[in-house]
Amino acid sequence: MGFLSRFLPKPKQVPIKNNMPKEKKHIKASFLIHCHKHHDTSGDKLCPKCTALLAVVMVKMNKCPYGVTKPICDSCDRSCFGAAQTKEFLNIMKSASGKMMFRHPMMAFKHKLASLGATYAKQKAANKK
Repeated sequence: MGFLSRFLPKPKQVPIKNNMPKEKKHIKASFLIHCHKHHDTSGDKLCPKCTALLAVVMVKMNKCPYGVTKPICDSCDRSCFGAAQTKEFLNIMKSASGKMMFRHPMMAFKHKLASLGATYAKQKAANKK
């Protein structure tokens, strides 16, 4: 088979997608929705507390051990920041999820599909063990 393998078509490599820019855009939109609703801000402005947490989230995303192939933060099994910040981050993402469908429907729909895909992959990996 070694001799003939030279003449067979080579399998194409699957390109690696960089999910970071989309994830960052989604998180920033969620923070804006949450902060406008709960802290009475407007436009592209966030309150100091939300700005600080968003800065921490963005820095930690850049240092994610998964790199560009990172899963969605909502369904990630690793906690990148402390327990209190993780709880606050998940609370913000949960409170903004309902409004995201009305303000950014395509972004929310794609995010939900990616989330379902991550959940399915986790279940499939758990069933193999």
